[in-house]
Amino acid sequence: MTPEEQRSLGVDLFNRAWELMELADRTPEQVDELLHTAHASAYHWRQVGQPENFARSEWQCSRVYSVLRRAEPALWHARRCLAICEQHGIEDWDLAFAYEALARASGLAGQREESQRYLSLAREVAIAEDEDREHLEKSLASI
Repeated sequence: MTPEEQRSLGVDLFNRAWELMELADRTPEQVDELLHTAHASAYHWRQVGQPENFARSEWQCSRVYSVLRRAEPALWHARRCLAICEQHGIEDWDLAFAYEALARASGLAGQREESQRYLSLAREVAIAEDEDREHLEKSLASI
């Protein structure tokens, strides 16, 4: 598989996972597809992406598990997302969304104080683009 094919699959699978997450009701088969699609996207980005892509993939996996109400894997992937950001000095909205994932997953796990702490950390991150800040605030409001 060429790098271009890997990138294309990574993007297409990422977008398909979003479509499935936005469904109000999912069949068991759609839940399976959602899980496999998010992980497949992450796999393809691991082959050809940069650390930002790895962090975003971990963030999406965490979000998928949060949507499915599965706290333990949501926390795992949120922690991986933050670890990648810290390891590679990734800031701006990627870092803010790492904290968002941790806030969401911690809340799901019943860890209210941790959730509030990560919400605060997410809001403290400097974000260059106003549109990205608005997207973050909308996401934080849904926690």
